[in-house]
Amino acid sequence: MFKVCDKDGNPIKGVKIIAKQKNHEFKYGANIFMLDELESEEKNNEYRKSFKEVFNLATIPFYWSDLEPEQGKPRFEKDSPKIYRRPATDLCVEYCLENNVEPKCHCLNYDNFTPQWVRDADVKTQKKYLEKRFRELAERYGAVIPSWEVTNETLNWYTEPEDGVHYGGFSKKQTKFYRENDFVDWSFKTADRYFPNNELIINDYRVWDDLDYRENRSAYYMQIERLINSGAHLDTIGMQFHSFFKPEEEARLAALRYNPIHLYEVLDKYAELGKKIQITEMTISAFSNSREDEDIQNELVKNLYSIFFSHPAMNAIIYWNMVDGYAAFAPQGDMTVGENMYHGGLMRFDMSKKPAFHTIKRLFEEEWHTEAQIETDENGMAKIRGFYGDYNLILVKDGKEIEHTIKLSECKMNNNIIVFE
Repeated sequence: MFKVCDKDGNPIKGVKIIAKQKNHEFKYGANIFMLDELESEEKNNEYRKSFKEVFNLATIPFYWSDLEPEQGKPRFEKDSPKIYRRPATDLCVEYCLENNVEPKCHCLNYDNFTPQWVRDADVKTQKKYLEKRFRELAERYGAVIPSWEVTNETLNWYTEPEDGVHYGGFSKKQTKFYRENDFVDWSFKTADRYFPNNELIINDYRVWDDLDYRENRSAYYMQIERLINSGAHLDTIGMQFHSFFKPEEEARLAALRYNPIHLYEVLDKYAELGKKIQITEMTISAFSNSREDEDIQNELVKNLYSIFFSHPAMNAIIYWNMVDGYAAFAPQGDMTVGENMYHGGLMRFDMSKKPAFHTIKRLFEEEWHTEAQIETDENGMAKIRGFYGDYNLILVKDGKEIEHTIKLSECKMNNNIIVFE
């Protein structure tokens, strides 16, 4: 809703308004784990150019074991020693701020990536180290990184069988604190002390499949419900969507995972918890770089993005690895990386763009994009229906033209008063 008036507050009738959307409030991104990590300057430059071309959000690695492998010597600065797929934090933040890409933290307390120097600590000592970590990250990045994943994959609890039999329970790799009842609650309540004005996110992958989804008795649903009931600060429910199918299993597994009715049922159920939802990590595997496989990947990306974007609780979709050949996991679970491994990216190993890359760009810049021409009535009022985001306006009346910018937001009343003078 706009009201156009003169400098004395009198409404002006017949002002033509040309509105054009500049960007989206909705976030769509990827992890930025390969920033300046590729094997040539040419590839690194293409990565930098392509990332900002298609995304407005970047997930930055805050894995504790890689950020602070040596106690008291965090790898914040740009010239920090390199660790593969873990670019220095300042480097990532600088790139984001220079290119109008919003940075996001992954993750404050991810037990699988606890540093070796903490792993054998008792619970009290580990909490002390974690609180120091939270405090230092808040002081350095709290004002520039709006959203923080607090915990990740806390339902991943099965042991590795040593005798061929699964007994259940926790892995020997997990810390003493991870085995305590308050791991998640403590993490969120501590995060709230240091990040009271930031978006706090929980994240897990055990969401969609038939063994994990049991409506309001799903393990993840009940974990979140308990967290909310404890009074913890939780803003957003993160859901991973990695389709790491083996080719021979794809038809069977995809029948449920790619079913729009099932996807909406899951989203609707979790939305009942009253929190926003985001797809935090998404991979749609192409099993090769053949035209057929890439076209299938593209069709799946288009349809899945459309489903997720359409849900009223969704506030972000984050694809995981932008480029083939550099991921930690290939679809078959092979840890090897290279030209012939992992085809789940949006760009090929040679940095050429796949159809899915262009589809995401087209969806957000063309299909889910608002341009409109409206005119004020006798009360100086005009309405526009558009996607949330920032808009450029050109106002024209009696040969006079002015420019104006506005923000349409889900988080505020969108009543704008514009002075035409």
